[in-house]
Amino acid sequence: MNNEAIEKNSDEGFFGHPIGLRTLFLTEMWERMSYYGMRALLVLYMTGALTGFNPGLGWSSLEAQAIYGIYVGMVYFMVIPGGWLADNLLGHQKAVLYGAIIIALGHFTLALPMEQTFFLGLIFVVLGTGLLKGNISTIVGKLYREDDDRRESGYTIFYMAINIGSTLGFLVCSYLGEKIGWHWGFGAAGIGMTFGVIQFIKSKDLLGAAGAEPNPIDESRRSKMVTWTKVSLVVMFVVILSGLFGLFTVDARLFAESFYYFLCFVAGTYFLYLYFLAGLNSNEKKNLVLLALLFIGAAAFWSGFDQSASSLSIFARDYTDLSVRGYIIPILSLIHISEPTRLLSISYAGLWVEKKRGGGGGGGGG
Repeated sequence: MNNEAIEKNSDEGFFGHPIGLRTLFLTEMWERMSYYGMRALLVLYMTGALTGFNPGLGWSSLEAQAIYGIYVGMVYFMVIPGGWLADNLLGHQKAVLYGAIIIALGHFTLALPMEQTFFLGLIFVVLGTGLLKGNISTIVGKLYREDDDRRESGYTIFYMAINIGSTLGFLVCSYLGEKIGWHWGFGAAGIGMTFGVIQFIKSKDLLGAAGAEPNPIDESRRSKMVTWTKVSLVVMFVVILSGLFGLFTVDARLFAESFYYFLCFVAGTYFLYLYFLAGLNSNEKKNLVLLALLFIGAAAFWSGFDQSASSLSIFARDYTDLSVRGYIIPILSLIHISEPTRLLSISYAGLWVEKKRGGGGGGGGG
């Protein structure tokens, strides 16, 4: 194979897109498989009876949903410090790898049949997702030149990985969790993430320089960032370990409500700062207002979407006849399987339209 053919395969080797997109596609697929598969089990496990087949933790629905809300909120919130670490200290590729390893460790910790490891496992997943989730999307964009019109269709392909992974998670983890044992479902999520880690390590060379290094800044400034990061990590681990060893307790419902108000305050303050103090011109301010409206709409959507693994799961378990000719349909399959399948079809339709428009999906690899 001559150099021109090698270069073409590198730039169009995955459905007409850079071959590195395959690495990110599979990593994201396995990460979403583990995330959604485990997430679907959480509330049912927390509210499950203490005795009988497949015992749970026996907590109240109110307490379980508050903990679930804190967990999901922290998953998205930790993307901010995770992105900062990648931009300034680690580089995006290292952040994704470290995050994937921590996520797998979290799922395997949840798989241990001990109540004491439950919160530790959730903490690991939160920290790992904070490192991985935003940074892997950033690498997708860095695979393309600024003037490359394939970027949008590349993100459409990448988005399909999310839906394929979540579908796998609902099928595998929900069945194992409900029919065999909750910790089998958590363990399956860990195995899925381990597949993602292995394939990322084996194929990350395909990414080239995309996201390999942090942003260029003065080394003295970077050294100060490293020092403060180490101090912050020590403080964080002290707080986490103190809570795990029972040195202080947290009211889950109060914390969930306070966290909600905190996030609203931070987001509102940030948008006001940008509008009045960031020196934007009139056109940029109009775009910012539109972005704020989209932000509110997205927040409302995800607030409803994430009820599928909390209040809707409890409703299906307690108020729905799941028996069909003697077979008990898994609760989570009933609720969750339609959503990623529908979104997958939308993603494919978007990719098809993009190819028809000549905007990018085509090339030589489709």
